[in-house]
Amino acid sequence: MLRSPIKHCRNCGTVVAYRLPDDGDTRERAVCTSCATIHYENPLNVVGTVPYLGDRVLLCKRNIEPRWGKWTLPAGFMELGETTAEGAARETVEEAGAQFQLEGLLSVLSVPRVSQVHLFYLARLTSDRFEPGIETIEARLFTEAEVPWDEIAFRTVRETLMRYFDDRRRGSIGVHTLDID
Repeated sequence: MLRSPIKHCRNCGTVVAYRLPDDGDTRERAVCTSCATIHYENPLNVVGTVPYLGDRVLLCKRNIEPRWGKWTLPAGFMELGETTAEGAARETVEEAGAQFQLEGLLSVLSVPRVSQVHLFYLARLTSDRFEPGIETIEARLFTEAEVPWDEIAFRTVRETLMRYFDDRRRGSIGVHTLDID
């Protein structure tokens, strides 16, 4: 089991212990040794888009770690109070300054090693002008042949792009699920 750095109760500040809660749960949880509050640790959602214009996709060159200088799709952590689609749209505006029409879900990738779930939506670009934010060095359109495959920042991005281009060749876009080890 992955352990997060929960050391103290968020309610009373007492040290927590990892154990099976008394409520019949079957997983070890961070349980307060004083007030018995159970602290559930859940995966983080990463949301983003595959922005496309014709046969090209928009990639962003990262201006932040991890993987500074590598190419990625516009994506980031979902915020509280937003839907996955709202988060994907927000990230696309923040990182690429793109104008687009959000479309359907393309991929859902589980990455249990880092306790994350990545969700990518299609986004049909309505302009080829971009105004990248501070997290992006450059935003540029690429055909499949031009994609800098050896410079892609994350496996989830590579897998999503591969499925997108495969779908385009088949003439039918689907929803893809994948587990990344």
